[in-house]
Amino acid sequence: VQLVESGGGLVQAGGSLRLSCAPSGRIFNNNRMAWYRQAPGKQRELVASITLDGTTNYADSVKGRFTISKDNAKITWYLQIDSLKPEDTDVYYCNADLLYYDDSGNYVAEDAWGQGTQVTVSS
Repeated sequence: VQLVESGGGLVQAGGSLRLSCAPSGRIFNNNRMAWYRQAPGKQRELVASITLDGTTNYADSVKGRFTISKDNAKITWYLQIDSLKPEDTDVYYCNADLLYYDDSGNYVAEDAWGQGTQVTVSS
């Protein structure tokens, strides 16, 4: 099972985007989901996370502007990004602890990553 992201793009400073992330296959649970971002030549940075019980955590640089959420029925996670700044330009990745059964019926606990989605903010 992989994570599939969508929602990135080019926006002007002050604008908004909503990123989405969903597993490509059927899962029965997940413990934690997070969004990271990474610029070329820099380390991947944790932006926001959400636990199974809905507890959220944010990097100081995005508090008040980014909102992480989840739709349990759709098994989809979101990152609402408001008041975008040029320094938010990065590739954004979703990451989740997935629990599922593979095609052979084996229980799998996987630390899964999305392929990344580019967010570009123009000044």
